[in-house]
Amino acid sequence: MKNKKFSLIKRFNSFGYAFNGLKVLLLEEHNSRVHLVAAILAVLAGFYYEISNAEWLFIIVAIGSVLAAELFNSAIENLADKVCKETNPIIKKVKDLAAAGVLIVSIMAFVIGLIIFIPKL
Repeated sequence: MKNKKFSLIKRFNSFGYAFNGLKVLLLEEHNSRVHLVAAILAVLAGFYYEISNAEWLFIIVAIGSVLAAELFNSAIENLADKVCKETNPIIKKVKDLAAAGVLIVSIMAFVIGLIIFIPKL
């Protein structure tokens, strides 16, 4: 393997690919819109209830975790669909596992929201 020289332009371009992934997530993946609405509501509630810096950290980590899980799940699903067009029990298992990962992180984020906001109601 040949060593490639560091290129600031290539590093800058990689941000473009990442932002394109976010665009794909928000425009093409329907479940991500639900997560985005929940994130916006959590941020608005955070401002309204003037949550502490520590509480903001938990909210930010929860939102980031859910969106990252959704991105990984979408990537796995798209790759699996490309690799195997027909019904395949192994591909189904992989997709179900990825979806379960999103579910677990989403439940965690919901519980964090309950812990932070219920006492403020």
